[in-house]
Amino acid sequence: MAKKKEADYQVPLFDRIFKPEIITLENGHQVSRPRSRMPLIAAVLIAVVWASILLTGFDIGIIIKRGHQFTYILNRIFHPDFAYFPKVIGPLLDTIKMSILGSVLGATLALPFAVVASTNINKNNLVVSLCRFLLNIIRTLPTLIIAKFAALIFGLGTFAGTVAITVFTFGVVSKMMYEAIETIDMGAFEAMESAGGDKFQSFRVACFPPILPTYLSYCLYSLEMNIRAAAILGYVGAGGLGLLINERIGWRDYEGLGMVLLALFVVVFIIENTSQYLRRKLS
Repeated sequence: MAKKKEADYQVPLFDRIFKPEIITLENGHQVSRPRSRMPLIAAVLIAVVWASILLTGFDIGIIIKRGHQFTYILNRIFHPDFAYFPKVIGPLLDTIKMSILGSVLGATLALPFAVVASTNINKNNLVVSLCRFLLNIIRTLPTLIIAKFAALIFGLGTFAGTVAITVFTFGVVSKMMYEAIETIDMGAFEAMESAGGDKFQSFRVACFPPILPTYLSYCLYSLEMNIRAAAILGYVGAGGLGLLINERIGWRDYEGLGMVLLALFVVVFIIENTSQYLRRKLS
């Protein structure tokens, strides 16, 4: 009786509710085929989508009714005003500078913090927990929110955007790096400590060389993300292309907006492909 109950617990609940289909083979043996879960999955998805529509007030009729406006705006965007390009150069350079400087500062600050947050380097559980808690808070905040606070504290301009990107990069790279550090072989590190070396020296010699390619790869990846993020920081007064995007949308100058987006696309395309090439070389 106990064995039967144990076997019942091992059977999935779905198969206990919907009994498997019994199939008789030509040789007289019977086999059981579990019922398909697809109808249940489909029903759950339909229920979730329907509930989402009711909660969000989504109306497909508005999309159908206003669909021509979308194609009209898109058509104007795809005919960029090249005469507007000289006005794009300055904010575009600001966006690139914010992205590069913020990525470098954030990644530089992230490495020592990641070491402190690693359980195989730092044996103080309280410090590790506090570091990780701080990282969770930082990574929870969207870049726009960080930029808004930075603009309120430091004033409008690219400095606020650089601070926002630095904080965002710090949170992301720190999280990825302490996870990478915890996967390395600690044999050489422990041997150096046993020989009298301090933690900093032991980490620099035994641990840093193996994680250096990973660290540089994460830095390049964060730069890719930051180029795109920096483009919209101007919405909250943090400088860069976001100011022009917001301005062109406000003036309904979709040809000018198309020029801004085209310039951004070219820069992102170049940086992403260069970054991917370098990361392949590092891997």
